[in-house]
Amino acid sequence: MRERILELALAASGGGEAERALLEPLCAAAEAAWLGRLREGVTAADCGEALPCAAALTAAADLAAAGGVASFSAGDISVNLGGGDRAGRAACLRQAAEGLMEPFVRAAGLWAQGVEG
Repeated sequence: MRERILELALAASGGGEAERALLEPLCAAAEAAWLGRLREGVTAADCGEALPCAAALTAAADLAAAGGVASFSAGDISVNLGGGDRAGRAACLRQAAEGLMEPFVRAAGLWAQGVEG
């Protein structure tokens, strides 16, 4: 699955061989983080393609937050992400990953139950 995640992260980030060295550990960390959030009784296989896609989007978000790729070309198509808001791009990628994994994982963040205010 790790190679699939890396392949998807390279596509999502627009990265090439130069980004591969950074994306490999980011993909491994993203995969581990998503596996750690799986609800009790849910396996990676239960998630289907959602897990590798979410891990790839998370790794691409981390790359974007770190500076990442600003533009790339594939054949006749060129995409320029501009020098704009890296944090905004990263947040959009993370939100997409959360949406994919929502049915399979525990909610992120701090939750309080039974606390009288």
